[in-house]
This record gives sequence, structure tokens and C-alpha cells, in this order.
Amino acid sequence: MRPPTTGRSRIAVALAAVALTAGCFSSGGTDAEAGSLAEGNSLDGATLTVGSKEFTEQLVLCQVTALALRSAGATVREKCGLQGSNTTRAALTSGSVDMYWEYTGTAWINYLKETEPIGDPAAQYKAVAEQDLAKNKVKWLAAAPANNTYAIAVKTTTMRQLGIESLSDYAALAKRDPGKASTCVASEFAGRGDGWPGLQKAYGFTLPESSVATLAEGAIYDAVGKGEPCAFGETTTTDGRLKALGLTPIPDDKRFFPVYNPALTVRDSVYRDHPAIGRIAGTIAAALTDSVLRELNGRVDIEGKEAAEVAETWLQSKSFIGK
Repeated sequence: MRPPTTGRSRIAVALAAVALTAGCFSSGGTDAEAGSLAEGNSLDGATLTVGSKEFTEQLVLCQVTALALRSAGATVREKCGLQGSNTTRAALTSGSVDMYWEYTGTAWINYLKETEPIGDPAAQYKAVAEQDLAKNKVKWLAAAPANNTYAIAVKTTTMRQLGIESLSDYAALAKRDPGKASTCVASEFAGRGDGWPGLQKAYGFTLPESSVATLAEGAIYDAVGKGEPCAFGETTTTDGRLKALGLTPIPDDKRFFPVYNPALTVRDSVYRDHPAIGRIAGTIAAALTDSVLRELNGRVDIEGKEAAEVAETWLQSKSFIGK
């Protein structure tokens, strides 16, 4: 459940919209005192631009990165909240941003055009990092243990009533009674090979259009929580709203969804000029587990806090930056 837009947020959104139209989405951001991340990792004199996609986890990671780099002495411009994966990736490769957090599964399928995900997270990361550097000069820094993969979720009570224990059970329901398997998806998921089309193919069902609704990603959680217009919906496994709304991700018994470990991706030329970024990002990544990301995401989506505030509080709690 996304909180109502505050006055400050409305102003920020308006400024962001104007900036995007003008091709510039920068802001000075919040200063950060030096903490453990800055020890031996000076970025004095560096000017860096940090980007992100538009959803909560990306906004938090954008702020975490901007604050961490500032704590080491860098001047940081923010382009947090770019619309969609392809736009954000293009911003990186074109030089509009210097870095953003990407997911191994997304790069493997969407950018590197591979069709078969690799189930082992370490092997998947290695393959993505090697190919992306060789083909696109994109450097993958250390990946987090968190796995923000896709899931199909349902109200826990509904799941019990329908006797659903796996996606194979959900697929059987979709074939037997499509109306009870009504599903909400976001537009990007609806068109991705590792999303809705691939899921239906892997589990051998085709839900009729009358039982599928395309909603904004953030609206799907509320829709599934209310059971209207869908009983099931696309979610991600690190979203803080799952617990708050009583939703359960259905176990992916065929392991269709790829591994999506987040890692900071940086243009190789930027990384070579500032290798301290790798050490800073590595420390942050090691601390990002599923439970940590769900907690950080929930502070924004459930408690209504700003992403920058959540990022600063978390970094300070780990002594990564000073108070």
C-alpha cells in the first residue's frame, strides 16, 4: 500500500517531471558524514551521477548509493526514478548516469538476450558480469545475497481456500476455472520473456484476456489484497507490502523465475577512474539480504517515509556513514 503523496512529495514529483522533460533529473541531495565506508576510500574531487528505476527498492538503493559516495567525498548528482528498465539501462550506456543497481536476471534476459536463466546465483552473476563487460563495457560490482525475483502472490486465506501450494496448482486452476485464477500484471512483466508469457509457457496454461488485468505495478498489491479485480498478481519477493497485506508468494516449483541478485552496475571507464566505488559498493551489497530489503521497502511503502530518510537511517545504523 503506497502512502498518500505528501506536499513535499508533490513538489518533488513536479520538479522531477519537469526535469525529465528537459532531459535532466538532477538534485544536490543530502550531505553525508564520513563513516566506515569512507575509510581508505577517498572520492575527493570525483563528480558522479547515480540513477535508478522508478520503484521503491530502486529509489532506496539510489539514495543509499548517493549518500555512501558523498560520505567518501564525491560530488553526487541524482537521477533516481527513471521510468523502466530499458530507459535506465540506456541512461547508463549513453553516459547520462554513471551507475545504478541492476538485477542479474534482468540483464541476462533483457540486455544480453539470453533465453535460458542459470539457476545457480554465483554462476549467473559470473556469466552476466563477464558478458556485460566484454560486450557493453559495463562493470558489475559485487552482488547482494538478496534475490528480488518475480512471484505470483495471493491472499494467504484465498490460497488455503483454493488449495494452492505451488505454481503448478495455480496453473491447474487457470485451466480448470479461469475466473478464479484472475491475475493482475504490470505492463513490463506482461511483455518480458522472464515474465507473464514465459510463465504461461513454462507451466502450460493460457489465461484468457478477460481474466488478466494490466495495472500499475504499485496498484497490484492493493488489488490482490482486496481480491478485486484479481485474486492473484505479479509481485516481487523483497517487497515490504507482502506481509502488511497478508499476501503469500506462491512457490515456483518449476524454478521458472530467474535469480535477480541486485548489484551496482557502473560504466567501466568510470570504475577505472574511481576503483574505490567497488569497495564501497561491495560492503553495502554484502549487507543487503531479502529481509533487509523488505524492511527498507516497507518503511517507504507501509510507513510512508521518504526513500532518502530510510537510506540515511539504515546507513547510519550500520555505521557506514556518520551521524
